[in-house]
Amino acid sequence: MPRLKEREYRYYAPFSTTATNKRLDSSHYVEGYAMKFERYPLYRVGGEQYYEEFSPDAFIGANMSDVIFQYNHAGKVLARQTNGTLGLEVDDKGLFVYGDLSKSTAAQEMYQEIGVGLITKMSWGFRIAEEIFDEATRTWRVLKVEKVYDVSAVSIPANDDTDISVRGLERRSYVTSQQERLGLEVQKLKLLLALEELK
Repeated sequence: MPRLKEREYRYYAPFSTTATNKRLDSSHYVEGYAMKFERYPLYRVGGEQYYEEFSPDAFIGANMSDVIFQYNHAGKVLARQTNGTLGLEVDDKGLFVYGDLSKSTAAQEMYQEIGVGLITKMSWGFRIAEEIFDEATRTWRVLKVEKVYDVSAVSIPANDDTDISVRGLERRSYVTSQQERLGLEVQKLKLLLALEELK
C-alpha cells in the first residue's frame, strides 16, 4: 500500500514560547515540537482507524535546509533558517523547533496571537522517502523523511494532540534546557547532511 511521494502535512506537537537562545530575540522567542515519534491517529476509513509513527532514525540524512515558519502553511514567511530566525533539532522525543518572531509585523502579530491563546496548535510539511505499512495494527511507519519544507502555526489541526503557548523566560522548559546538550549533536548532523549533499 505505497503512498505518493509528495509533500505532506501533519498537525502535531507541543509548541511554546520561551526566551533562552542568545542568537534570537528573547522577547519573541518560540519553541516546541513540529512532530513526535509517538504513534498517533492519521485518518479513519470505513470505520477503521489508521495510524502513523515515525522511526527515531527517520531524519538521518533528511534535507532540513532552509525550512520556513508560516501560518497554515501559506502566506508570509514569519521566520527562516537561512537568516538565523529558525532552528531545527532532532532529539529523543521528535523534531524540536525554535524561532524568533520579532523580525516583521506579521511575525510579531503571530507571537501576540499565540500569547493570548488564539493560536494554540502547529503542523509541519515534509516529503517521505521510505515507509512500511503494518496491516495488523493499521500503522504507517515512516522510516525515512526526505525533505522538511516548513513548520507552521495552525488554526484548526488535523491532530488535536498539539499545543502552542507563550511562556516567560523564568519558566525554562525541559526541552530548552536540553538545547545546550544537543547542540554538538545537531552540528554533527548538519555536517553529515552537508557531506551527503556533496556526494
